[in-house]
Amino acid sequence: MNLHLIPIVDEGLGNSTYLLDLGAGLALAVDPERDVRQIRAEARRLGLTIAFAAETHLHADFISGVRELAETEGATVLAPEAGPRGFAPTGLTDGDQIHLGAYTLQALATPGHSPEHLSYLLLDGDELAGVFTGGSLMVGTAGRTDLVSPDLTVPLARAQYRSLQLLMELPDETPVWPTHGAGSFCSAGSRAERTTTIGRERATNPLLQVTGGDAFVEALLSSLGTFPDYFLRLAEVNLHGPAALADAPALTPLSLEQVLELQDQGAQIVDTRRPADFASGHIPGSLSIALRPVFATWLGWLLDPRQPVVIVRSPDQDPEDIAWAAAKVGLDTLAGELDVGLPAWGDASRTMTSSLMGAGRLVTGSQVSSSVVDVRQAAEFRAGHISNARHIELGGLVQHLSELPAGPIVLMCRHGERAMTAASILERAGRTDVAVLDGGVTDWAHAANRSLERGR
Repeated sequence: MNLHLIPIVDEGLGNSTYLLDLGAGLALAVDPERDVRQIRAEARRLGLTIAFAAETHLHADFISGVRELAETEGATVLAPEAGPRGFAPTGLTDGDQIHLGAYTLQALATPGHSPEHLSYLLLDGDELAGVFTGGSLMVGTAGRTDLVSPDLTVPLARAQYRSLQLLMELPDETPVWPTHGAGSFCSAGSRAERTTTIGRERATNPLLQVTGGDAFVEALLSSLGTFPDYFLRLAEVNLHGPAALADAPALTPLSLEQVLELQDQGAQIVDTRRPADFASGHIPGSLSIALRPVFATWLGWLLDPRQPVVIVRSPDQDPEDIAWAAAKVGLDTLAGELDVGLPAWGDASRTMTSSLMGAGRLVTGSQVSSSVVDVRQAAEFRAGHISNARHIELGGLVQHLSELPAGPIVLMCRHGERAMTAASILERAGRTDVAVLDGGVTDWAHAANRSLERGR
């Protein structure tokens, strides 16, 4: 049978869901996210019913969509046997085979990224059509092993080494279909491509060029950056089985009085508008997280999942996109949205403004203000930054407020969105002398006619 496999990429979370045509109008979804709108629409377009939904492991970076597809599409869920679960998937272990229409799916134990991790060999008759590797082998890297517990990080890295060696026994021409990829915090840093082959990884993957398990463990663990702390709770949610939502969670319209009351009770106000709109005026105490592909990650990273969330958005922003982004990272506490947006706030004295600064204002001859704070990830900072800039990652900013210099601060990132988020955090902490670079480090380099520094 001609293989008809459709990758559906979430650029923000850096993951791929795969939709496989099984023939006879049936389909398999591999590692779907909770927001199943796109994969469902793709199946409908092709006239397919999603009859099976498989997951390779207990995901830490998103709420799994297998239960959603079971409830709404009647899909049979295939998953690693991981002990008692809050719902009833077909539990698989190493060597188990499931016949799916024209194909057979064979489980291959590849622990490392998680203890229960399975890869799935896709068999077309007696021929190997490819392998779904989830968070095991990826393009140019492998899945991180520090998401379960500190005590298991090294043992899982050793398991990851053995799993990759096992996958290297497959023929060179075997297609490799990973779930995690570029942009995923579950990855140990991968190339932009989403799929690969066994032979290509054997020849080019840096983690497969080292000799022996000890060298592999050192190479893998030294490549790991920080990750959102919500990763430490979502695997447990997926184990017990998240609630199936069927439809997008609603953003209930809230009056000004309701928003004020919720805010007094500890609700978190998230402003999803563009940085320039937030800078021109926003609700005091609100958190700026601009709606963009990585919106869900920052929601999960910066919000307290126990407290209600109120949204302020632009009229042109789709409330379903906001609600599903929150649902993907386990934020099921959306109280609603400010009715008709910021204009409902009315009294201008209740709003606050943030300053946007052009790159030219940061440059005085060849000098740069010593109060610049770069909030990008460490790898981005090492790749190029302004001389004398202080580096504090956005995800850890709240824990490092005491390290910020006194006096005026200019915050910067790659484009301005994360810097505006940082500004809103500092504003909540009482800082009023904060500006945001309109643009990023490359804009400064162009304005200053200087090169960026590399390294720490």
